This record gives sequence, C-alpha cells and structure tokens, in this order.
Amino acid sequence: MNIAYNDESMKAKNAFRIISLIISRIVIITLLLGITVFIDIRRQSFFISSDTINVFYFVVAIIYLFSCAYVILHKLKVHYRYNIYLQIAVDVFTITSLIFMFGNTQIDYSLFYTLVIIYSAIFLGRKGGFFVASIASIFYGIFLNLEFYQLAPSLPIIKVSYEMNAADALTNLIVRITSFYVLAFLASFIIEQEKKTSTLLEAKASEFNQLDRLFRSIVESVYTGVMTIDLNNVIKTFNAAAEEITGFSRAKVQGLNIQDVFPEFLQFLNKETIDEQNKARIEIVITGRNREKINLGLSVAPPIGKSSKQIGNILIFQNITQIKQMEKALEKNRNMALIGEMAAGWAHEVRNPLAAITGSIELLKQEMKPEGTNKRLMEIVLRGKDQLENFVRNFLLLARTVPAARETVDLNRIIEEIMEAIVLNKAWNGKIEINKLFSNDVRIFANKEQVRQILNNILTNAVEAMEEGGLLSVETKRFESDDRKTYAEIVISDTGCGIAEDDLSKIFEPFFTKKIQGTGLGLAIVNHLVEGYKGKIEILSREGQGTICRLLLPIEKEENV
Repeated sequence: MNIAYNDESMKAKNAFRIISLIISRIVIITLLLGITVFIDIRRQSFFISSDTINVFYFVVAIIYLFSCAYVILHKLKVHYRYNIYLQIAVDVFTITSLIFMFGNTQIDYSLFYTLVIIYSAIFLGRKGGFFVASIASIFYGIFLNLEFYQLAPSLPIIKVSYEMNAADALTNLIVRITSFYVLAFLASFIIEQEKKTSTLLEAKASEFNQLDRLFRSIVESVYTGVMTIDLNNVIKTFNAAAEEITGFSRAKVQGLNIQDVFPEFLQFLNKETIDEQNKARIEIVITGRNREKINLGLSVAPPIGKSSKQIGNILIFQNITQIKQMEKALEKNRNMALIGEMAAGWAHEVRNPLAAITGSIELLKQEMKPEGTNKRLMEIVLRGKDQLENFVRNFLLLARTVPAARETVDLNRIIEEIMEAIVLNKAWNGKIEINKLFSNDVRIFANKEQVRQILNNILTNAVEAMEEGGLLSVETKRFESDDRKTYAEIVISDTGCGIAEDDLSKIFEPFFTKKIQGTGLGLAIVNHLVEGYKGKIEILSREGQGTICRLLLPIEKEENV
C-alpha cells in the first residue's frame, strides 16, 4: 500500500533534521578540537608527533569549512537531497582519508561510517542507507587488506606493534560489513515506521479537522444559540446565533467563566437540574450586553467522554422575548375584549341609575335646603356620584376604538391648557417648578378630546408623584424614525418618587395602581389610545429618582397654518 506523505510536513521535518545534523557535527568536531588542543599541549606525555597533530587540525578545519557550506546551501533553499549528498560524500571521504593515513588497527575510524549510514537512512530511506553501507564495506575491505599486507601508509598515534593474522582480518571484515548492513536496515526500518506513524497521525488530524470544521459549520448555520463550557464553567464555543441573541461578541466571552457573563445560567448546570431539564425545556431571563432583559428557552446537555464521564455542558437556547410579548399582548387583548363586553352592557345599567340619583339629589337639595351636617352629607353623596361617573367614563374609554372624526390638534396649546387647569386646581403644589421646551408648530391629525385625555393623565400622574415638590419638564418636537415615519414627540419628565422596577411591566394593565384612591385605569387608557393611533409610549423610571415618559404620535396629515 502506498502512503502519501504530506509534502509541506516532510519539508519542515527534513529542514529541521538537516540543521540538527549540521549542529551535531559541529558539536562533535568542536569536542575533538578541544581534545586535540589538550593533546598538543601535553604532546610529550602522549608521544605524539607534531605532524599527527597538524593533520588533526587540518581535518577539523576542513569539517568546519564544509559545515559553513552546508548552512549556506540550506539558506539558499537548495533541495535537501543535494545538501545530504554533499554531506555524505564529504564525510565518507574524510573517514576514508583518516583510515588511510592513520590505519585501522590502532584507532578504529571505520566506526564513524555508522553515523553516516544512520543519517543516510534517515534522509534517503533504505536504498540510501544500503548504498552508503556498501560504499563503507568496500572501503573498509580495501584498507583492511592493505593493512593486512602492510601496504597502507600509516601515521599511528601510538607506536604499538601489532600483527594481524588472516583469521582476525576475515572476522573483522565479516563483523563490520554485517554491522553496516544491519544498521542500515534497522535505521531505515525505524524511519519508515516513523513516517508511517506520522502519516497516520496527519490523516487522523486531517479527519479531525474536517469533522471540527463540519461541526463548527453546523453550529454556525443554525438559528439557535449554542454555547459550550467545560467542567470549570469556562466558555469554549459561542456561535453566531448566540452573539445575535445576547449582544455579546464571541471574542469577548470565550475563555471567561460563565458566572462573569451569564450568571443566570449557573443554577441550571448541576446534574439534578439537568436531569429535570431533559424532561422539559425551561424558560429563563438573562441580561443582555445593553442591559436589556432577554427571555430564553433553554436546554442543557452534558456531553460524555470516552471514560463515561461528563466533560462539560452544552447550552442550547432560543430568544423567546417576542413570543412572550405576543403572549402578553394576547392576554391583554383578551382582557380588553372582556372589558369591552362588560362595558357595553354595564354602562347602560349604571348610567341610568346614576342619572336618576343625580336628579333626585338635586331636587332634594332644592326642596330641603339642607344645612350643617345634612349639607355635608349631601356633598359627600354628590362627590361619590361624580367619582362613579368618572370611573364609568374611563371604563368605556378602554372599550372604544379611535374615532374616525379627527381634526388638526395643536399639542402645545393642549399642554398649556392642561397645565393651566392643574395649576389653578386647589390641590396644586406650589413647590413644583415647570420647564417647557416647545418646538414650533407641533401638530397631529387626531381626535382632540382623546389627545387631551392622554396628556392630562400623564401630566396629572407626574404632578401627583412630586408631593414634596420638584421639577416638571415638558418637551415637544418632531421626530423621524428609521422607517422614515414622522412623529410628534412629547417627553414629560418629573423628579418625583419614581416607579419600582417590578411595577414597570404592569403599569399599563387595567386596574393596576399603587395609589390609595386610584382606579388603575389612567395609564391603561393612555396606552390603549396611543396604540389606537399606532403611536408608541415608553416609560423609564427609577424608584426615588423620577420618571420619564416619551410619547410618539404619528403625523398622518400635514397641516396648513
């Protein structure tokens, strides 16, 4: 079976091996140089001639010179085979020269052939190793015979007389040649196994990378938020849908502990909770990047590793904020429909008796002309009647649609009229400062009485919220939305008691109120009328810091003044 090697990977490995070979050779020759210098200094103790020492210096210099040449060839990006061929040729020549000059019986220089055989097998494979083994065997056989017949010139380092017999020569030849080929085989075998293993690892790594890319592609393509965390609750992955849902970027949250970003998830990460979640998806509210509340449908799955142990958690979630808003709107519409049905029949049943009561009390007042206690009691009855009539009138407003009869409404003038009536009321708090910032000609096309009802309810609530005094600001201007629609914008702010955070989501619900004498219909009527005009209302408030109400009423018809 042919194994395809990764070219880039092999080039990188060969480059590293060449540098390592050059460095190793330099280290070895430097060590030999040190030994030579030491022997040169203590020459008389070793009985070594100066000619022998000079030959060693020459050999060392040649090796240093060629090492520099190898580095230059590598830097010039010459094909590694040419570099290796040159190194093999030079090393074989150098070893052979040492054997020729110094003999092989005193110091066995042929052992250096083994190093050349090893790196030849590494770089050139089995054929290269066997080739260098053959060359080494030939040279060794030649010089062994020359030495046996005493035909080779010799510069022995140590003067030792030695006579080689035929049996010793033959034994040395067989052992050495056999060792050369065995070494070539073993080195090439190890290298081939290493290449096969590397190739298999690369193939597995490639398969893993493909699977990883496939997984990431699937995760990124779904419209569901996916987040993975390890057992230490550190966020590892965060897909594009999760970015869009939460407002947090992947770069910002990856590597952080989930407690630092989404602490709301922590309570659902223990095993008992996860087991419960597997039975039914849970709903959770988190805080987004812009501090907005986001409703999520959440599922948590604990991935299991090879050892059947949990290796982390996968959190899968969808943004259900719009769904929850639709549910609330549907519930609100149901309530409004119920109120409308009740109002349609109840108004008639209540108003007629109220009219009779009112007429009777007025007649009694004229006939009896009550004084003292009777007069106060009569006034209490009349005030109660007025309050009940006002409640019925407001109740009916919730059931009515925006009338077709409309006219040009000057918002600035209506606000001035309402503020004048509030200031002249005996309950007016003189400690309240009024700041008005009106744009010229802010007009809408609407029902004048309904607009008056909207603004009167909001302004009255603002004044009532400042029992200890404060600042009431009213601003009007034109506003163009992103969809190129033009609105009349009214911003009413106060520095009163504010609204608790838990109550903000309920303020537009019918009959919800924190006032002792309130009916809970004021803001419900405002919201109903604003929605009828396809406008928008937004209330921002903090308890103890005041409230800001922003109204947008569409300008459906330009007025000519």
